[in-house]
Amino acid sequence: MTDDELFDKWHEECGVFAIFGHENAAQLTYFALVALQHRGQESAGIATVDGLKLYHQKGMGLVSEAIPNEAMPRLSKGHAAVGHVRYSTTGVSQLINAQPLVFNFQRGNMALAHNGNLVNAHQLHSFLEHRGAIFQSTSDTEVVAHLIARSGHTDMADNIREALSIVKGAYAFCILTDDKLYAMRDANGLRPMVLGKIGDAYCVSSESCAFDTIGAEFVRDIEPGEMLIISKDGVESTRFAGSAKRALCTFEYIYFARPDSDIDGFNVHAVRKDFGKLLYREHPVEADVVIGVPDSSISSAIGYAEESGIPYEIGLIKNRYVGRTFIQPSQELRARGVKLKLNAVRKIVEGKRVVMIDDSIVRGTTSGRIVTMLREAGAVEVHVRIASPPVTHSCFYGIDTSARHELIASNKSVEQIREYIGADTLAFLTEATMMQAFGIMDGKEHGHCNACFNGKYPTEVYEDLTKSIMDR
Repeated sequence: MTDDELFDKWHEECGVFAIFGHENAAQLTYFALVALQHRGQESAGIATVDGLKLYHQKGMGLVSEAIPNEAMPRLSKGHAAVGHVRYSTTGVSQLINAQPLVFNFQRGNMALAHNGNLVNAHQLHSFLEHRGAIFQSTSDTEVVAHLIARSGHTDMADNIREALSIVKGAYAFCILTDDKLYAMRDANGLRPMVLGKIGDAYCVSSESCAFDTIGAEFVRDIEPGEMLIISKDGVESTRFAGSAKRALCTFEYIYFARPDSDIDGFNVHAVRKDFGKLLYREHPVEADVVIGVPDSSISSAIGYAEESGIPYEIGLIKNRYVGRTFIQPSQELRARGVKLKLNAVRKIVEGKRVVMIDDSIVRGTTSGRIVTMLREAGAVEVHVRIASPPVTHSCFYGIDTSARHELIASNKSVEQIREYIGADTLAFLTEATMMQAFGIMDGKEHGHCNACFNGKYPTEVYEDLTKSIMDR
């Protein structure tokens, strides 16, 4: 059993970073990937180019495991680099699927890194295979490489443009060639991507927190449907897709992104605090202490406490030294496994009416175990408040959600969920109220994807994908 399965959370997506024109490109990319480690811990990789040759290193595990010190002198020969941290949303968790994916074809070297999910990858994979394509991996990212290679334009940007006109879904793509770096964000802006600058070099990243780590200046968000072409001549902005309904994944703010990142003009920590404030206004309760489930719920717990006047306390401690996987040989040990990850602070919750803030409920198993843990530590009441709406639908855009029938809110009412987790009361933030944190009032049109809450997908979702994920 994996740590994610045990802790019943959304699986992370992936993180990409790339830089062009810096003598320390490999080292800066390594540090940036460490800053993006929260987005994927299954594998990591870096590819660099020096204008003639491509060098690459990738491996399973964390950045420090996948890219050992002895690999850095070889990678450091390049003046440009692209890096990736992965959680598999398509393709099994094996080294062959670790990114960046690297290729050598008639136009030279190419390395691709991708965050997101292509909803028509299966159809394109079959189409290409029937026309002689041989795939090295099971990752949907490789589909794009084949489409680029098959395109007959002399200009690489036109080849990329043609390939991306065929694929559908969510993505932040970085493509590194011998002399240029290309960065693209999907037409709906489902996945985040930002542009930065360090000295005379430009860099792109899934989150702005990576820029802080390497000392880069945040320049701006990359626009949906925009392609940046970065070379020795600087940055050129062009488009590969026309205007589409903007639909940034709201779960970036709820759970995925680091609190110190800014996405599309909003600081993640500030938004989460506002979620907590709005949650109290919508669902107040009399209590003695407010606690948050670490880490992504802490900001919302602080906001709830500030708005309510109820003291905020650290009532749950997270063990940061638990490995990604460990054996759970029996149900008894599996149930106790949460205590390996979390422990209640008895002196804080004993004899208290506790408000427990969490960012979401997926299957409900961990929520129930934490409520039990707090009661065993002496809490006299446990009121659970969730800083997002009930998750009722699967995601097809790069988040590895449970099958729909495993999402507890898809088949149970709020009261039934409350009974299942054993809380005294339970309440969720409504979708309309949640959007007020972005200045969107009265249910007006907005530029976010809330499909996991309401089933309104911003792109076509293909039949075989819905059958395999949504309806099983």
